[in-house]
Amino acid sequence: MFGDLFEEDCSSVPDNQYGKGKKLKTKALEAPAPREFTNLSGIRNQGGTCYLNSLLQTLHFTPEFREALFSLGPEELGSLEDKDKPDAKVRIIPLQLQRLFAQLLLLDQEAASTADLTDSFGWTSNEEDFLDLTVAVKNVSGLEDALWNMYVEEEVFDYDNLYHCGTCDKLVKAAKSAKLRKLPPFLTVSLLRFNFDFVKCERYKETSCYTFPLRINLKPFCEQSELDDLEYIYDLFSVIIHKGGCYGGHYHVYIKDVDHLGNWQFQEEKGKPDVNLKDLRNEEEIDDPLIILKAILLQEENNLIPVDQLGQKLLKKIGISWNKKYRKQYGPLRKFLQLHSQIFLLSSDESTVSLLKNSSLRAKFDFQRNDQHIFKTLTSESPGLNDRSSCPHWFDINDSKVQPIKEKDIQQQFQGKESAYMLFYRKSQLQRPPEARANPRYRVPCHLLNEMDAANLELQTKRAECDSTDNNFELHLHLGPHYQFFNGALHPVVSQTESMWDLTFDKRKTLGDLRQSIFQLLEFWEGDMVLSVAKFVPAGLHVYQMLDGDDLTLSEIEIADGEDIFVWNGVEVGGIQIPTGSDCEPLLLNVLHLATSSEGETCQQLIEFPHVFPANAEVGTVFTALAIPVGVLLINNTESMGEKSWTTIPKEDFKKTFREQGVRNGSSILIQDSNDDNSLLAKQGQWIASMNEIDWLQVKNLCEIESEEEQVKISATVNTVVFDIRIKAIKELKLMKELAENSCLRPIDRNGKLLCPVPDNYTLKEAELKMGSSLGLCPGKAPTSSQLFLFFAVGSDVQPGAEMEIIVEETISVRDCLKIMLEKSGLPGDAWHLRKTDWCCEAGEPLCEEGATLKELMICSGDTLLLIEGKLPPLGFLTVPIWWYQPQHPSGHWKSHQDQTNCTPPQGGIWRPISAQDSPGDGHAEVSLHYLGDVEISEDATLMELKSQAVALPSFSEFVTPSPAFLRVWTVGNKRPDRLLRANQQQLKEYKLGRRSEICVEPLQKEENLGPQDVLLRTQMRLPGKRAYALPLDLVWDAARGWTAGSLRQRVADFYSLPVEKIEIAKYFPEKFEWLPISSWNQQITKRKKKKKQDNLQGMPYYLKDGDTIGVKNLLVEDDDDFSTVRDDIGKEKQKQLTLGKKKSQEALRVQSSHVFSGTEAPARPRGPEASLSIHVGSFR
Repeated sequence: MFGDLFEEDCSSVPDNQYGKGKKLKTKALEAPAPREFTNLSGIRNQGGTCYLNSLLQTLHFTPEFREALFSLGPEELGSLEDKDKPDAKVRIIPLQLQRLFAQLLLLDQEAASTADLTDSFGWTSNEEDFLDLTVAVKNVSGLEDALWNMYVEEEVFDYDNLYHCGTCDKLVKAAKSAKLRKLPPFLTVSLLRFNFDFVKCERYKETSCYTFPLRINLKPFCEQSELDDLEYIYDLFSVIIHKGGCYGGHYHVYIKDVDHLGNWQFQEEKGKPDVNLKDLRNEEEIDDPLIILKAILLQEENNLIPVDQLGQKLLKKIGISWNKKYRKQYGPLRKFLQLHSQIFLLSSDESTVSLLKNSSLRAKFDFQRNDQHIFKTLTSESPGLNDRSSCPHWFDINDSKVQPIKEKDIQQQFQGKESAYMLFYRKSQLQRPPEARANPRYRVPCHLLNEMDAANLELQTKRAECDSTDNNFELHLHLGPHYQFFNGALHPVVSQTESMWDLTFDKRKTLGDLRQSIFQLLEFWEGDMVLSVAKFVPAGLHVYQMLDGDDLTLSEIEIADGEDIFVWNGVEVGGIQIPTGSDCEPLLLNVLHLATSSEGETCQQLIEFPHVFPANAEVGTVFTALAIPVGVLLINNTESMGEKSWTTIPKEDFKKTFREQGVRNGSSILIQDSNDDNSLLAKQGQWIASMNEIDWLQVKNLCEIESEEEQVKISATVNTVVFDIRIKAIKELKLMKELAENSCLRPIDRNGKLLCPVPDNYTLKEAELKMGSSLGLCPGKAPTSSQLFLFFAVGSDVQPGAEMEIIVEETISVRDCLKIMLEKSGLPGDAWHLRKTDWCCEAGEPLCEEGATLKELMICSGDTLLLIEGKLPPLGFLTVPIWWYQPQHPSGHWKSHQDQTNCTPPQGGIWRPISAQDSPGDGHAEVSLHYLGDVEISEDATLMELKSQAVALPSFSEFVTPSPAFLRVWTVGNKRPDRLLRANQQQLKEYKLGRRSEICVEPLQKEENLGPQDVLLRTQMRLPGKRAYALPLDLVWDAARGWTAGSLRQRVADFYSLPVEKIEIAKYFPEKFEWLPISSWNQQITKRKKKKKQDNLQGMPYYLKDGDTIGVKNLLVEDDDDFSTVRDDIGKEKQKQLTLGKKKSQEALRVQSSHVFSGTEAPARPRGPEASLSIHVGSFR
């Protein structure tokens, strides 16, 4: 009848995680949540296991049962490790129950799993085999009334219902009754709340009020009454509660924590004094109207009283009326008396009420049971009852959730849809040993203790990993020294790989922590470090917001996962001041204007090229930037090239910014001569003309098949499919129909280079083709969606037009792609590797992973790969070019066997000689580097091992050095020593050497062991009366106390044995041929905060680092401010002439670009302008 009673009603389960239609993250990789503040563990609901969970928690919180279970060892139960052995006798259910109880006691998780336990007994439905008392609920007021009916009242057989006596074989009068013969330590009481209505033929749940006490005296119901009174006293310790109806619902359990294993403290009750047991007991009696009403009637004569006076007596006894105290929960007083007709007897007119005879006896018993004398006896003999802090507390365990409750909350389960279903009592005399109090490890077997300890360690590790995963995010660090600024944005000097480092960081840490971590990561960093948020825009990398507030966490300053962080000095990159902020965001615009012939006349050929402008620049700067006369300006902010898409900008709006005009990335600007009669605009401002609307594409015949016309214009829209344009072009060019199956369209850039073919199924919008573009009709099919069209060339010096073409599958490996390219190039051998070209069309990073596919390495159609001779080292190895660096030293330093003035290159390398005009006194002249050879070495090798391999090179035999320890190692940058590598035992990978790093070694007179705060400088004393310096001397400066000018001046003075006030020093900048004096700033800067920030030689304007040249002037013999030399004057003049030459070459290139489409023949393919831009950084200041 109750087959589906224990089915789970998901709608009544709180915090249910398994609702339909809700996608949840898998928990397989997540650590279980730790216990909450109660320090108790729940049990996860497997689906319909809430009743089982409640029973298991009750057994677990029965310490006597739990300890009896733990006392069973391998002799009785066997071992779980042997469960699969055929001859082994293993009792799996108690073993799994032991493990479950150990997890509930010791494992730090919010909820345990019963999966192993339920698997062990196969989900049988008859596991509820409890020996208990089953009592009725219908028409019974409470547990004591039900027990009275069962074990005190007698059933009398008389009159028409006589009893047949088997002895005398007669019908006689008789009485039948039942008594409890033996009381168990634990009493289980099942409440029959589920019944069947035979009239309606349906099941229903009895929800009427059914009371049960926290403590019950079973003496009246027992056969033997001569035992001590305490033997009959039982305390409630568990209540299984059913919420829902008879067709389904949910179970949870109220449990008393007998061993004080949990933390019961209510948050709102902290600091409040505890109430005593007597107050609590009186409060509970007041909350129960049956107790109050029966007590009032027992004090009346004949236990009879008018109903109106009963209400008044109630008000006098408890100080509050029935309507205010009980009406909302129990209804009107007369109705309450009618519902409890088994206790109260109303007169026919319902004016008076009395206690029934049996109820009167029971009420007297209740009154005696609650007598103060007996209560005092019980409390005096029960240790700890008067101590509120030592009383066990109650918890509501609802599957995984555990919450503290108060004893009075149990009364809420007397009636209603959520009410008590099963009660568990324990003898009050069952006392727990003191060592069991708040000790979850008490009597747990050693093997389970060890298992739980190991499991807790594993959980801690897993939670730490999950916590790290949840709070870590990726940051992309862009290093300022690896970038250069041109065309209005930042671009990598070498490649994106070397310029950007990925850093995993905890977002709960502060910005100061991030800055410190980057300092430690970038050991070569010198000077101030500023962190700024940057973003990639079509023009390049742009810096937006400078990050400050070192005490704020990364979450508080709203740093997002995958954020680009630019690391720089906050002012300039490569000597160029960088504009920052969203106001000056660079916009990449398409500029269109009519070409100009060599005679200066305007042609009818419209040319288009990209140009970058700051968003806060005035619109009128277009004419200045392009060096063309002011004319008519039209802007198109849409992808359509139709007439209505263009807007004419009035001349009075030329002073407005691009941002104010709504110009954005990808917008087009059309420039026309205002005096040109053949203008693209009519006088009324409408689109005309000799060029008509720009809704066409120009297609050239490049199929090497003669046709009547070499090029045609095909009308199109942005949604026209490329296939249709190709077929129209073949028809209008009057070519063979066979070309329809074996031809493709390839865009032609402004330099005349054919780009990769466009797939036939693309629209012009999808192919990103602009109206007015030129396409070439070429033989051969376009690549499919799974293929790549690549350019490739041999060597790093690629001549324009020398690239070869190839179509390969995007899933092909680098190794196979290399073989195909070598075969097509006719190159023998396998000592080659591939490199991808960088932004300036030069050899970039090598494709090291030969087994990786082109798709995995993000190679795209149109990319250019270079075939470079030389086999790449294995993964984890570096091929490092080694150079010999011999600075100018006074006599006595190590020298080459060869005369340095001889410019003839020795075998194995080349000298980079000093300029002829350099005087010997110019110690800061160009350095000389001699190539020794390449060393292949593991990234795990140490710096000393690198030195040893360098010494072993054949070319090194030309030089004399006692041992590798007598070498100083630098990285090479801009053809001179750049970064000093110290710490001989440090691994190479910790120096962050890229695959294109080069190393130079410098000979020493003695072994050197520089500390982390030591700075190596080249000092040169100025020669009196001459604009020249003596040969340089190495000076080691300990900057541990700060990179201050005063500290450096004192060190230099001590080195030359001069008074500090009688010297002046300056740093030399060889790339600018300038000297910058280093003076004491204490007299110049008065604000303490500003002084602290600027008094650091690592920061601007000095950027002092290892290897810098410091000029020293002795004021005792020469007192002037000039540090420069004759060589500096010559160098500055050369730079001036070089700048003028670059400007002229730029103008010539611009003129050449304007004639790209003026001729009928295919134009030459000069190298892309990006290369020249990368050289002319200085012109973008």
